[in-house]
Amino acid sequence: MSETKKIKKCALVTGGSRGIGRAVCVQLAQDHDYHLLINYNSNEEAAVETLRQVKEAGGSGEIIQFNVVDAPGVKNALSQWEDHNEHAMVEVIINNAGITKDGLFMWMKPEDWSDVINTSLNGFFNVTNHFIQKLLVNKYGRIVNMVSVSGLKGTPGQTNYSAAKGAVIAATKALAQEVAKRNVTVNAVAPGFIKTDMTSALDEKELKRMIPANRFGEAEEVAHVVSFLVSRKSSYITGETININGGIYS
Repeated sequence: MSETKKIKKCALVTGGSRGIGRAVCVQLAQDHDYHLLINYNSNEEAAVETLRQVKEAGGSGEIIQFNVVDAPGVKNALSQWEDHNEHAMVEVIINNAGITKDGLFMWMKPEDWSDVINTSLNGFFNVTNHFIQKLLVNKYGRIVNMVSVSGLKGTPGQTNYSAAKGAVIAATKALAQEVAKRNVTVNAVAPGFIKTDMTSALDEKELKRMIPANRFGEAEEVAHVVSFLVSRKSSYITGETININGGIYS
């Protein structure tokens, strides 16, 4: 009789090549035994660097290229990966991919609206929908959606981004109720101002005056929250949006 091959448990991080996504990949490598699937869209060099840091942290992983907006592309990339990894199971999905195209609503171009909505909201659907049935059959899973303080309170100049993240928060609450009986949790993490490429153009000195903690957050601080939500210790938390914003909004 052939020995049953052990299932390789995996965690997929979309937009895992830089910023918060990279910090999450490295933290998961330190805290968990998951094989990491580091998704990137265009910056392969950054994804390779994330993989190097994951291995340096004692984890294992690989990079996987697709654009979360492209539904057929997502399906094709993930199906191909599954075909080549029949003894693997994606248990954890971190929907982190997102973009900003800021501007006042009255001057906003239609593509700046749709590109931002498509990346966060349709990206969440395309990736999560591919795996959800498998998670339910598996009777265990962790889905963490990266949202934003903008999706909770709204941010002027970010009507598109606020709409996108607000929609993902609502989807998080609804999906959590659908899948909770099968030990699949769905939560969101809502960062405020975090030091990343996305916030590098902002005036930190000026903005930190609005923040009770009087500073921008670090990507690693967000990653610790995600790592907890991915763990079995968080089994009774679902449908929640966890704020990590230095007290700017609650």
